Amino acid sequence: QVRLVESGGGLVQAGGSLGLSCAASGRTFYTMAWFRQAPGKEREFVARIRRSGSIYLADSVKGRFTVSRDNAKNTVYLQMNSLKPEDTAVYYCAAGDVAIIGANLVEYWGQGTQVTVSS
Repeated sequence: QVRLVESGGGLVQAGGSLGLSCAASGRTFYTMAWFRQAPGKEREFVARIRRSGSIYLADSVKGRFTVSRDNAKNTVYLQMNSLKPEDTAVYYCAAGDVAIIGANLVEYWGQGTQVTVSS
């Protein structure tokens, strides 16, 4: 079975940094991605990285967040800098063997980890 387990969430002051990790069990996926969902809002795309290392970030986080992966460890990372209160959300790791263009194309989801940014 495939499991994605996120870690690293927590409470941080605005302007601070936080790093998230997601470990995928047993395999290397073509695409790994991060989404987030704030209360009352739809789940939104944050970042994705291909097995090749190709990266794409949402405009809302570009310049502040970075995504990377360690294929040997089947792990994807999200480094979040210059955090804003509007970044507060549950962050979900996602993975698939196809290109992830949107949430509807995600094959596997993690359980999520809470990130709270205080003002």
